[in-house]
Amino acid sequence: MANRAGFPVRPTNHFRENLQADVTLKFKSQKLSIDTVTDETMINGDSAKFEPAEVEDAGTGASADPDPLAALAAERDAFASEAADLKDRLLRGQAEFQNFRKRAEKEKIEFSEYASTEAVRALLPIVDDFERALKVESADQEFSRGIKLIYQRLFESLKKLGLEPMDSKGQPFDPNIHHAVEMVETADAADHTILDDYQRGYNFKGRLLRPAMVKVAVEPK
Repeated sequence: MANRAGFPVRPTNHFRENLQADVTLKFKSQKLSIDTVTDETMINGDSAKFEPAEVEDAGTGASADPDPLAALAAERDAFASEAADLKDRLLRGQAEFQNFRKRAEKEKIEFSEYASTEAVRALLPIVDDFERALKVESADQEFSRGIKLIYQRLFESLKKLGLEPMDSKGQPFDPNIHHAVEMVETADAADHTILDDYQRGYNFKGRLLRPAMVKVAVEPK
């Protein structure tokens, strides 16, 4: 500061006090601004500066998230159990299919083998009539020979299809394949021996087609 003559003037005490008051007032204003901003930040809850800490389990102090290894192990066990169940079902299905295929093949073979059973059974009465006719004496030899030839051709054709005649005479009586039409007391044959057959029995490819009707000897009383 200078006076009118241009010489420097020393500041007075009053001037010093005013200057000091101004500086103090300015400092307090700046401090008040800083405190105001700080208070507003605390009130508004700035998430960038005041984030809550992660909550831990009060009992163990560990995080609430499940163990990833335990979860993977449980999932692995579930998949293994499901795979075992599916494998068992697959094996059962394959076994059932194999059994069904074998049964179907067997039925197919049996059907093809025995499809003509009923047709052959229907022809047996005709064979019986031919056998009865051949037992009758005829004056016409040519006629008898013709009947015999027809019978032989028919019988051979049926045998090729699987017809098997039974030989019952002289055999022990078997109720599974014989029907006893007559029981004769005699000492000339063993007990329950077939003396004669009234109607021949037949098998067809190893199976009973028609039982024989027979006369059976019994021991005299």
